[in-house]
Amino acid sequence: MDHPASGPADSAGAEAPRPAGAAAPGAPDRRLVEGRTIDAVPEDERHGRPRDLFAVWFAANISPLTIVSGTIAPLVFGLGLWPGIAAVTLGNLLGGFLMALHAAQGPRLGVPQMIQSRGQFGSHGSLLVTLVVVFMYAGWFASNLVIAGQALHRSVPAVDISGWLVLCGLAGLVVAVVGYDLIHRVGRWATVLTLSLLALCAVRVFMTPGVLERAMNATGFTVSGFVGMTAIGILLQITYAPYVSDYTRYMPAHTASRRSTLWFTYWGSVLGSVLPMFLGIVMGIAVADDAIAGLDTVLGGTLSAVVLCSFAVIVVHVNSMNLYGTSLCLITAAQTFRHRWLPGRPVRTALIAAPLALGLTLALAFQDTFLASYTDFLAILQYVLIPWTAINLVDFYLVRRGHYDVASFFAPGGGVYGRVNGPAVLVYAVSFALEVPFMHTSAYTGPVAAALGGIDLSWAVGLLIPSVAYWLIARRRTAGVPHSTATAPAPALPQEGS
Repeated sequence: MDHPASGPADSAGAEAPRPAGAAAPGAPDRRLVEGRTIDAVPEDERHGRPRDLFAVWFAANISPLTIVSGTIAPLVFGLGLWPGIAAVTLGNLLGGFLMALHAAQGPRLGVPQMIQSRGQFGSHGSLLVTLVVVFMYAGWFASNLVIAGQALHRSVPAVDISGWLVLCGLAGLVVAVVGYDLIHRVGRWATVLTLSLLALCAVRVFMTPGVLERAMNATGFTVSGFVGMTAIGILLQITYAPYVSDYTRYMPAHTASRRSTLWFTYWGSVLGSVLPMFLGIVMGIAVADDAIAGLDTVLGGTLSAVVLCSFAVIVVHVNSMNLYGTSLCLITAAQTFRHRWLPGRPVRTALIAAPLALGLTLALAFQDTFLASYTDFLAILQYVLIPWTAINLVDFYLVRRGHYDVASFFAPGGGVYGRVNGPAVLVYAVSFALEVPFMHTSAYTGPVAAALGGIDLSWAVGLLIPSVAYWLIARRRTAGVPHSTATAPAPALPQEGS
C-alpha cells in the first residue's frame, strides 16, 4: 500500500507502515482515543468546520499567562497605557496574520505542521527545528503551569503551588491523550467561559476606584520599549505557527478554504491575545509587579478566587495542545530514522507523558524567577522560529502554491525532497547569523542593538532576509518541475488499533 498522495507515490517509493492491530483502510476507528498521529488523514475521515477554529485559538490565548505577558509592557519596557496598548495591538495583528497563514496547510495536505516542513528542509534537515519546537512546547507548558499554580494556590492555599502544578499538568495530559476532537470541544467550552471572565474583569476594572485613573495617567514611552513590546506581540502569535495545521488537518479540503481557515484562526488568536494583554497592561500599571495578585484588589477575595480557579480550565486546554503537539514532534523525529514505524496508543500516551515530566521539572525549577526567565525565553524563540516560518510560508504560498508530493514526506531518504535541502538550510542558518547583531536579551546585546539604544530588530531581519533569499533561490530550483497536488489525500495509514 502506498503512502498518501493524490497521485502515485512512485517518486517516493514509500510503503505505508501499519501499526499492530490497525483497522483496515477506509474503516475509521470510532474509539474515544484518537488513533492517528503524523500520518495523512484520508478524506473519508475528515470532519469539522473552519468556524470551530475561532474557539480553539481564542481559548488557547486567554489565560493568566497572557495577562502576565501584557504586564511586560509597563514592568519591563516602561510603557504607559496607550503606548502599551498600541504596541500589543500592532504586534498581534502582524504576527497573527503570519500564524494564521499556516492554517490552510492542514486541510490541503492532511498532515501535521512539522511533517509538512520536510517539504522545505528535507526529512533530516527539518529535524533541528522539530527538536527546537519540542523545547518550545516544554517552555510554554512550564510557563502556563507556573502562573496557574501560583493563581490556584492563592485561591486554595491548602494545596501548595507544586501540588497545583502536578494537578493541572495531569488534567492536560488526559485531554491530550484523548486527542484532536476533545481538544476542539474543550476549546468551545473554554471560549464561553473566558468571554464571561474577561467581561467580568473589565467591568470591575472600570468600577474599582483608582485603578483606571492610575492606568490612564501612565504615559511612559521609549522607542526601544515600543519596538520590544511589538516584537513580544508578534512572537506570541508566531510561536503557534509550528502547530497551527495540526488542528486543521482533519478538516475536509473541499470545505475548509484558505480564506475561511485563515480568518477564523486569525481573529480567534488575535482577539484571544490582545484582550487579556490589555487587562495585563492595566493591572501591571495599577498594582505594580503582580497582576495575578492584583486581581484580589480589583475583584475582591471571593470573586477573585472563582476567576482564578476558572482560569485553570483554560490552562488545561492550552497545555493539552502543548502536550499533543510535543507528541507529534517526537513521533516526527523518530519516524525520520524509522520510516515504517508509527506508534500505537500506548506508545503515543507515553510520548505525551514524557514532555509532561520535562515541563513539570522546568516549572518547579523556575517558578521563583518566572518573569525574567519568561522574557528571555520569548526572545530566544523569536530568533529561532521567525526565519523558519518565513521559509515555510514562502515555499507554500509563493513557490509551490500548495502543491506537494505528500508521499515523499514519509519516504526513506525524503523522496523528492531529499534528506537535506541545502539551500533552505543555508538560508535559515545565514538568517539566524544575521539576527545576532540585532539581538537584545538580559545576557547578550548585539552591536546594532546597542547602537540603537537597546532596540531589538532581529525579528524584522529574521522575517525579511529569509523570505526574499529563499524565494529567489527556490523559484529557480523548482521552475518547470511538476508537483503532485494533495488536496484530498488518499487513505495513508490505517488508524491505530493497538
